[in-house]
Amino acid sequence: MNGRASKKTEWSKRGRKPGTYRHIVTGNVNGKSVVQGDEPLRAYEFKTVPGYEHTLIWVNAASPDLRKEQRFASYPGSVVPGPGGTSLHFVTFTPGSVFADPSFDAKAAPEEALVRLRGLAEHFEKEDPGTHKTNTVDHAVVYDTEMWPELNDGETLHLQRGDVLVQNGTRHEWRNKGPKPVTSVFFLSRAGERQ
Repeated sequence: MNGRASKKTEWSKRGRKPGTYRHIVTGNVNGKSVVQGDEPLRAYEFKTVPGYEHTLIWVNAASPDLRKEQRFASYPGSVVPGPGGTSLHFVTFTPGSVFADPSFDAKAAPEEALVRLRGLAEHFEKEDPGTHKTNTVDHAVVYDTEMWPELNDGETLHLQRGDVLVQNGTRHEWRNKGPKPVTSVFFLSRAGERQ
């Protein structure tokens, strides 16, 4: 998965602590609600894009069967859910200035994304990296500061903290035009196939 945060605080080479989120999972045992797990999840820090973090909180690859215990014990083959499935992500976007820095390796970043964002990175456009469209309904919540999602023909929206964008399988890219990293929450629901 994203790697468990240890009791000892770990710091990245860039001198800042990666995002950590408390992850609590409940279930039913003999008809009673119980806590199955309560642990920290540390964000995965991209080595090729300084400041970019992705934390996959939960994924149901398909429609869950609540008669069975729900588990998310290993990183999935795809961060994009299958038919009837859902996934929940925290993503911290680095400022756009990082991509303009001469040290940015534009060839290595997509390769790392193909490994870490399996099922999503394959949808990134080659001529416009980061721009993508998936067969999902995405509920995006700006968790802090502000973001600028871009749609077709350069149409850009300005979202501030607490704003919610629902994307119905539309082509888009997330842009951080500010000077600091920005975190957003994404809940993806798999949609029916496009015609």
